[in-house]
Amino acid sequence: MNRIERHPIVAPPEGRREVAFRFDGSELRGYEGEMLSSALFANGVRRFSTHHKDGAPQGIFCANGQCSQCAILVDGLSRKACVTPLAAGMDLRTLEGLPALPEPSEGLAASRPRRLEAEVLVIGGGPSGLGAAIELAKLGMRVVVADDKESLGGKLVLQTHKFFGSEADCYAGTRGIDIARKLSSELASYPNATILSGSPVVGLYKDRVAGIYEGGSSYTLVGFQGLVVAAGARERSILFPGNDLPGVYGAGAFQTLVNRDLVRPAKRVLIVGSGNVGLIGAYHALQAGIEVAGIVELLPKVNGYKVHGDKIVRMGVPIHLSTTVVSVEGEGKVERATVAQVGPDFKPLLETARTYEVDTVLVATGLSPCDEFYRQARSFGFDAVVAGDAEEIAEASSALFGGRIAALALAKIMGRKVELDASWAAKREILKSRPGERITRETEVPGKEWKPVFFCDEEIPCNPCSTVCPSGCIELSGRLGDMRDLPRLAKGGCKGCTACVAACPGLAISLVRALEGPWCEVALPYEFEAPFEPGSRLGLLDRDGGELEEAELLGKSFSKKYKTWILRFKVSAANAPKAIGIRVQAPEATASLPSPRFSCAADDAVVCRCERVSFGELVRFVKENGIRDINQLKSIRAGMGACGSKTCSTIYPAVFRAAGVDPAEVTAGSLRPLAVEVPMGDIARGRGAAGTEGGRK
Repeated sequence: MNRIERHPIVAPPEGRREVAFRFDGSELRGYEGEMLSSALFANGVRRFSTHHKDGAPQGIFCANGQCSQCAILVDGLSRKACVTPLAAGMDLRTLEGLPALPEPSEGLAASRPRRLEAEVLVIGGGPSGLGAAIELAKLGMRVVVADDKESLGGKLVLQTHKFFGSEADCYAGTRGIDIARKLSSELASYPNATILSGSPVVGLYKDRVAGIYEGGSSYTLVGFQGLVVAAGARERSILFPGNDLPGVYGAGAFQTLVNRDLVRPAKRVLIVGSGNVGLIGAYHALQAGIEVAGIVELLPKVNGYKVHGDKIVRMGVPIHLSTTVVSVEGEGKVERATVAQVGPDFKPLLETARTYEVDTVLVATGLSPCDEFYRQARSFGFDAVVAGDAEEIAEASSALFGGRIAALALAKIMGRKVELDASWAAKREILKSRPGERITRETEVPGKEWKPVFFCDEEIPCNPCSTVCPSGCIELSGRLGDMRDLPRLAKGGCKGCTACVAACPGLAISLVRALEGPWCEVALPYEFEAPFEPGSRLGLLDRDGGELEEAELLGKSFSKKYKTWILRFKVSAANAPKAIGIRVQAPEATASLPSPRFSCAADDAVVCRCERVSFGELVRFVKENGIRDINQLKSIRAGMGACGSKTCSTIYPAVFRAAGVDPAEVTAGSLRPLAVEVPMGDIARGRGAAGTEGGRK
């Protein structure tokens, strides 16, 4: 079983019931209620179906119900494995091609759907949706929150790392999983807030009614006056040969498996993209006991926070800049990936190619907003606002503020007398700002008293160290006058409490003090299992991952508040101010094959995953037929699959550019009326008579 039994941050849920089920005739075991995809991954199954067009194997991509890669037969019916919970005795089978239609039934005794009424419907229970719902509930408005997951929090539920930003305003220094619990508990405390969890919104209607697939089992209607669309974002696919093999999937899907469901889905991964999502993906992999061959980034610099990149490099994961994926190959699954450096035109220099033996490739090259409901609502003339990633892809701390601001803006549109705190908009702009200047720091000289040493040199929105220090020893520089300023020692009197070391999201603070002779004591953060005993000798690293020396461990302590180990070492005076890291992964984990092994056929990259239409097919079709309307691509089946063109639509601009057409001249594709597939039988089976109210609290 590929289960994570021990994790440095997340404890396995208590009271889970193990049940038996069958897959292709073999009996397997999983936990009741977990998603089928996770139960199968835990049993080593990553291939869920074969495509009807050419028999190509299919696996997960988004693990979020947004694509159709993970379709599987469940008791004879096709279902998405990533959003279908496991029940005892289920008979699962690989879906070979198109599913057969079920046998005719006697018919269903249809009942009218249950109906709820709300002043405001909030679509999505992530940080922006929760922030919006809480503000609206505070105003006394009747709010219904509909989210497609059983636990509210959106991507927060997947985040085991500590967040940047402001401690006072957006829980900086707190892990995403804990922020989700805090926000969910606060919303649940309002009697005027109704929570429909595990209940995706599937359609909007012109009479101000939304159709909701409540509990994944019945159809419910919610009438509303105002609408907050906080539906988040979906994984963005990219082009390279082999991009559709089982084992190539989004970083969010990976986080779902390892952090939410505690499933170890890989042995060795390659990560594409050095934004914060990719960098954090490497961190999550290492915590789950998975090797990371490296991170490849097309641009010549790390795309996320430098402090994130620095700590990942210190853990033993190289970041290869100006590098791209050439191809991913394997017999029905990912077995190797080839990368190469790029030239000024961003095209691969094949003479620099390197091949890695990996079983997983994580795509972390951006997200696409799920804003379709907002666009539809505006076309209907509804009072509607959009928030979070559905509005603009940014950090969760920014999304939380965005939800609050959007909620009050909607309340004002709806005639409520509300005053918006002018500082909120400014804080939100800071929280979503790109990294600023890099400031050179002078090397600290250890003294007899404890002194913090700061290894962050890039201006980003982050201030926990200055707010958690009980002695007030740390202040921000004041250069910008906001939370992006770098921290510095304000005065003496540090007591060595290590609060700043434990709270720092970037693991970028140490404490140093001089001992007798040429020695110093250094306190370092560590967020992995720490089985080391005093007297052990561990190799210490500098900020850039360079080896310093093997140092004796003097002692260790665990911060329950921040779930971080503090390790204290005896270090030479020369290296003490430089020490900040402990290697987690051995160099052998990042080695490539002695010589590259790949084939490069860029036209074979799949654009439309549902219908398996390749990049080359689409470019030729556009050229030969003078296509200027995305809807015309449907004549060769592109965009006609179950995902409703959610995945391929983001790649179409690249198709048109390759065909010599300016994407700005192309007519956009039509939106599908339903966001999620709903079985007709479930629509027919209502939960109650029209006019009834209720919901899960």
